[in-house]
Amino acid sequence: MEHDLTPRLTADLAVKFAGIALGHVTQQYPHKLDHVLNGPEDAQTPKALHPIFYGSFDWHSCVHGYWMLLTLRRLHPEESFAADVEKLADTMLTEDKVAVELAYLEREYSGGFERPYGWAWLLALHREAALHTDRDWVANLEPLAREFGERLKLFLPKQGYPIRTGTHYNTAFALVLAHGWAEENDPDLLGLIHERAGFYYGMDRDCQAWEPGGDEFLSSAMIEALCMRTVLGKADFGEWFAAFLPRLDIGQPTSLFTPAAPSDRSDGKIAHLDGCNLSRAWCWRSIADALPAEGAAQAHELAERHLAVSLPHVEGDYMGEHWLASFAVLALMA
Repeated sequence: MEHDLTPRLTADLAVKFAGIALGHVTQQYPHKLDHVLNGPEDAQTPKALHPIFYGSFDWHSCVHGYWMLLTLRRLHPEESFAADVEKLADTMLTEDKVAVELAYLEREYSGGFERPYGWAWLLALHREAALHTDRDWVANLEPLAREFGERLKLFLPKQGYPIRTGTHYNTAFALVLAHGWAEENDPDLLGLIHERAGFYYGMDRDCQAWEPGGDEFLSSAMIEALCMRTVLGKADFGEWFAAFLPRLDIGQPTSLFTPAAPSDRSDGKIAHLDGCNLSRAWCWRSIADALPAEGAAQAHELAERHLAVSLPHVEGDYMGEHWLASFAVLALMA
């Protein structure tokens, strides 16, 4: 079938992406902190505050940089970068350093730290670490993952409305990543994710997809669809999706058929639009198996269209380079 020609995570791309991440996960500056100062003593460097996740411009990008490196090590252990990843992770993902990261969460005013985006990515990192049975990474990261799992269980019941904006605060994205972790680690959280996804999105109909916003790296419509695909069976999802986006067969809403066009990739916010294209590709690929044949073919074609625009731009300027490759990996693995 035509969609079999869609780009995949080749060894060459793995080498490229690993090189990018190995170059930035321990690069402390420039850095954008998510940090509340409660006094002058709290003015500290990123590395002092976060002995593991101080690179990659910000905490969450560093977390998913490690997620990507571990993923690439698992998928391509024969490549020379795998040894570099092992050495780095053995040095960084230690029990002592995790304890300092965990202690940060006990600080006053830390309740909203990296909520929910960073939480979800840390859970994804822990889930990936579990697949590396020759290392202690999963055991070392477990206290941090458990803490974020507990925080989600406390937060989701009181979040009365989903955040639909396609940025770090997006609820559906966090539910998708947390779902994978909860399946293997926390049945109570898993049940809560199913309940809240239905509550937030179950009755959504005829999505207009007024997107992307000028700084969005997630498609509000498509990440919601992926969230519902994650919690619903094929038949139930097919019924929901047909009501959610009922005019795809006539090319509407047109926004979902048109890749975003970043005008300045050196602008950190505008560069988010490359992420929007990559995340749309991830979502389209991920839901395709639950669509009828024509819908599946359309989904794969749209994924390829979006990948073609932004896959060439995962490096070149640090405003995109410190994070885009992770989203390329999500799309290429789907």
